[in-house]
Amino acid sequence: MTGFLTALLGMRRLFSSAVLVFSAASLGCAASTGFAELVAWRVVQGFSGGMLIPAVFASVFLFFPSRLQGAATTIAGVLAVLAPTVGPIAGGWITQTYSWHWLFLVNVAPGVIAGVCGLMLLPREQSDRLIWKRFDPVSLLLLAIGLASLEIALKEAPHRGWLSPVVVGLMAGTIVAGVVFVRRSVQADRPLVDINLFANRDFALASLLSFVLGIGLYGSVDLMPVFLAYVRGHGALEIGQIMLVTGVAQLLTAPVAVALERRLDGRVLTAFGFTLFAVGLGLSARQTIDSDFAEMFWPQALRGVAIIFCLLPPTRLALGSIPPERVPDASALFNLMRNLGGAIGLAAIDTIIYGLSAAHGAAIISRLKAGDVATAIAIGIPRDAMEAGTAALNDPSVRELLAPLVQKAAMAETINIAWAAMAALSFVAIAVLPFVRPGKALA
Repeated sequence: MTGFLTALLGMRRLFSSAVLVFSAASLGCAASTGFAELVAWRVVQGFSGGMLIPAVFASVFLFFPSRLQGAATTIAGVLAVLAPTVGPIAGGWITQTYSWHWLFLVNVAPGVIAGVCGLMLLPREQSDRLIWKRFDPVSLLLLAIGLASLEIALKEAPHRGWLSPVVVGLMAGTIVAGVVFVRRSVQADRPLVDINLFANRDFALASLLSFVLGIGLYGSVDLMPVFLAYVRGHGALEIGQIMLVTGVAQLLTAPVAVALERRLDGRVLTAFGFTLFAVGLGLSARQTIDSDFAEMFWPQALRGVAIIFCLLPPTRLALGSIPPERVPDASALFNLMRNLGGAIGLAAIDTIIYGLSAAHGAAIISRLKAGDVATAIAIGIPRDAMEAGTAALNDPSVRELLAPLVQKAAMAETINIAWAAMAALSFVAIAVLPFVRPGKALA
């Protein structure tokens, strides 16, 4: 809804309102006394916070001259992708040092300052109050039903099964709502979401790259804590400290990315970014149950360097050639594609982990029964214990003792498959770049 609300309120009022409502909702979260109350405030946070990133990226192309757009996009992009990286260490430290309430309270003061400064300093724009008369509540309801059904289905599918009645019903609801929504949007004079933007080839291809980036970005932020918590047994603060490598690499790369973006073809930078991102993801696919900070350092560093090149040129490509009045809609769609990529990617990752772990565990048991000493050593069984004989593996009490080791090894193997799948997809995404028009929106 960012495009519609920008036209209705203007960028200044929209940004400040969103920040202030988010801050108030954060305060409500911290004061919550029950789970239902917390969830309700989180919904308000999501509604207000969801407008901020599209609004910020749109403002780059509305408020900044072309010579400064590269630097402004980089700053906005670095902060947008840095938050999931810094979040674990900040959240872990806050939780262990104080309490979970402070996870929300830390938002309040900066949010109020940003909201007030936005009202005072951002340019005043003339809003289109008449657009409210063309507001289509049916389209909004269809969009909400379609996206909510999709999100819930993606989260439930790995546990219930992709063909379970609940998941099939939710997917059917998504398709029906989506088809009706698209038909109404195409026929409307001023649609709630301007899906006709996908007719712009550069925007469509950039959105596809944003979708793939969402899979790798959110997927890696999900897989690392899972591995470090369940396989390595680390706590929240330790996990955050290990994951900080990516954030540091992003910050160090940002100035270099700005300089290169002014001098090189955006397609070259995008290809470099997604290639490096694929390599970083692929290196993580070689983890064992003993992998820790040292083994994770270079994959994280490569991904941190790559992310800014995966974000900056495609953003310029997507929004740089769009007419100013359509930029807010384009920014909302572009960022929605990245979030949808993350949601679908996480569902696929969960499917791999929960769907294949049992089979990998059974295969490990079979190799142990066959006397595979290498497998035994790999999962932490001493060589002398294995050489004493494999008959003991048929003893239920022995298998119960070995179960945690087998489960960790199986999870490590399935997590590696997820890493490899994301690496392959990121590399394949480079194939769309030859279809991008050179020089368009990238200079």
